[in-house]
Amino acid sequence: MSFLSIDRDLARDSYYAATVQRGPGYPALTGAIECDVAVVGGGLAGLSAALELAQRGLQVVLLEAKEVAWGASGRNGGQAIHGLACDQETIESQLGLDDAKRIWAMSLEAIDLIRERMATHRIDCDWRDGYLGLATTRRKAAELAEWADRMAEVYGHEFTRIGEADVRRWIASPRYVGGIHDPHSGHLHPLKYSLGIARAAAEAGVRMFENSPVTRVEQGAAVRLTTAQGEVRARQALLAGNVYLQGVAEGLETRIMPVGTYIVCSERIDPALCDSLVPSRSAVCDTNFVLDYFRPTSDHRMLYGGRVSYSTMTPHNLADSMRQRMVGTFPQLAGTGIEYAWGGFVDITMNRAPDFGRLGSNLYYLQGFSGHGLALTGLAGRLVAEAMQGDASRFDVFARLKHHGFPGGRWLRTPALVLGMAWYRLRDILG
Repeated sequence: MSFLSIDRDLARDSYYAATVQRGPGYPALTGAIECDVAVVGGGLAGLSAALELAQRGLQVVLLEAKEVAWGASGRNGGQAIHGLACDQETIESQLGLDDAKRIWAMSLEAIDLIRERMATHRIDCDWRDGYLGLATTRRKAAELAEWADRMAEVYGHEFTRIGEADVRRWIASPRYVGGIHDPHSGHLHPLKYSLGIARAAAEAGVRMFENSPVTRVEQGAAVRLTTAQGEVRARQALLAGNVYLQGVAEGLETRIMPVGTYIVCSERIDPALCDSLVPSRSAVCDTNFVLDYFRPTSDHRMLYGGRVSYSTMTPHNLADSMRQRMVGTFPQLAGTGIEYAWGGFVDITMNRAPDFGRLGSNLYYLQGFSGHGLALTGLAGRLVAEAMQGDASRFDVFARLKHHGFPGGRWLRTPALVLGMAWYRLRDILG
């Protein structure tokens, strides 16, 4: 069974899908059309780029293989956090400190862009300010505090440091011994937000087509995109389908891996109890390599993620195992049931840095957000729109990041990654 067929099953039972009305949707592409820019992929990266380009006066067509926001953009943990999935030192080692500072600043701009778009396009998506990064051991707490000190000194970004004596004021859990708080980051309902961006793009004039998977891309003076029932010819095109572009852009495929990630959402909790668990109602993430992340929802539930699958196989007894992790963090929820359990696939790169670039002069791509893309995808759409309009200065900062394919080729790269991740899990356990 392919990971794509597994993903169809994982899409069911999502809390997000159960709390949103999608509306009538968009037609499938039939026949041949032309445009200035064609966008492949109806997630946040593609939708953001389409919106930006249409606002700049270009004729834009967007092709989505299923429904807009069907993949990770509509199923993720809902956390919009500073920085990238990789360490800042990874960026510094490749680009130098000045450009690493530019990328950090752009990651903060990405969060501001969410707030801007919510206000401009009247998107009600349950936004809440605040992010807690927490450590499970004293060694990790010291490393986190040292990192926060350096970010303040070198990057000018201040975090609230949380010592062991104060950690229970921030989170009612026995697991954590220290952490940081960032009021600039936050969390939201990602499907509501993504559908709001799709609506804004359509209102700006983007022609949107669902159930129109691209089967072939031909480059030339114009880019030709073929679907089952039609084709699009465009002066420029963007590939923003991430792990769902298998077989379409093989040169990009080896540079990312599909990783399964899984989330549960509890039944409704007494509001007073829910407020006591995370009094700031911030999004929360620990500092383990194989991490847990969670947040209270606007309707007083606990949304909890923490299982990953590098083999693409869904964990056995997903809801029960995730509930055990939730109760391990919050024993107060021992009597609370799980109402929703779902998952999906994100695309990771070898170094966890995003992979933006070009294939030739008029075919761009955005991929490799590595599970940290809720905010960054929106900014990426803005950067690629700038590049297509002649100012690639910001896009090319990211494009200069070097990426390598996963070892082992098509058949052995997944087993190799599974073995590597087993080592990181062991390291987390040993502290």
